Amino acid sequence: MLLAEANVPYSSLYEMEQINPEFPSTDVVVVIGANDVVNPDARDNPTSLIAGMPILEVDRARSVIVLKRGQGRGFSGLENPLFFKDCTHMLYGDAKGSLNQLAQAVQHV
Repeated sequence: MLLAEANVPYSSLYEMEQINPEFPSTDVVVVIGANDVVNPDARDNPTSLIAGMPILEVDRARSVIVLKRGQGRGFSGLENPLFFKDCTHMLYGDAKGSLNQLAQAVQHV
């Protein structure tokens, strides 16, 4: 829905089943404002309240950058173990400002 509001063409998007197999060979994933839909507990923890929920398996990438406004939990109210993995880097702040900051940092590498 948000992508449609941002005028992202549907033809530019991938289905979850198409993109999940790509993450293990992905160098960097940037997650913007998501929580539950990238929570590996849905896949790995059969006792989790979200067990079995389809997720984007971003934790399988080499590096994950998560942009969030704060340290709040998602709709489920659950802690997300992705945010504490060694491959994950948290960048707190406004998404637009954070993306600009990230783009500038990448340009200077």
